[in-house]
Amino acid sequence: MRPRALVAAGLAAALLTGCAQSVDPIERLGRKAAQRVGSNGPAGADGRPYRHWGLTAPLPAPPRRPYRPVAVDPDGPLPVVKRVPTSDKVVFLTYDDGAERDPRFVDLVRELRLPVSLFLTNTVAGPGYGHFARLQSVGASIQNHTLDHPALRGLPYAGQRAEICGQQEKLHARFGIRPRLFRPPYGTYDTTTRRAATDCGLAALVLWSVAVEGRALERPLRAGDIVSVASDEATGASLTDRTTAVLREIEQRGLTVASLEDYL
Repeated sequence: MRPRALVAAGLAAALLTGCAQSVDPIERLGRKAAQRVGSNGPAGADGRPYRHWGLTAPLPAPPRRPYRPVAVDPDGPLPVVKRVPTSDKVVFLTYDDGAERDPRFVDLVRELRLPVSLFLTNTVAGPGYGHFARLQSVGASIQNHTLDHPALRGLPYAGQRAEICGQQEKLHARFGIRPRLFRPPYGTYDTTTRRAATDCGLAALVLWSVAVEGRALERPLRAGDIVSVASDEATGASLTDRTTAVLREIEQRGLTVASLEDYL
């Protein structure tokens, strides 16, 4: 056989052999690349994103549960929830206003698959809604925190309704959803607030049981706590840094982060 014919025969055999082998893309990438693919982002050389954020192990997956609406509070039109009564070893991470737009926070939520809840105010978050759309795309839920962040208690019904319903419409137009949860600015409300929120289609008024100022929690975490991670750039710690400090406390307590919407 001529040399040129030998080369052609060799190439044909190689092609046939390649077709017979696995074409799994992870196998072709190799072990190191496969670790990077499985890590959901730039999580360091060992491909374990939790270590990238200072945790010693992945946070456990929260229990799977069907959607279950909260029971109607008999003394008002809208349930007020400060802490979730559950025996599940879960807590809930919530963020208000939308003043901080830390790009690393998007990476944190994506890599650790954190089901955080964002209570957004239009006049604060509106200029950066693109940032919050990215957070929504990686699993964050978008909730209502009024149009302009006024203290609602004592305001007439028309004014409270305009603040709450107006933000419902803004969020629907921007994110394609109508929030189910409402947090009143400063945590202040009255029976008019509850009636207006009900009329705007909200299912629960959500407060918090533990606040984070800087990197410190008010008290040790317990199952069912709703944690408010305040916007507090004055401390010099970014939103990502404050959240990772809370995550380490969650890990130490044997808890995990669950979606607030799954429990309300």
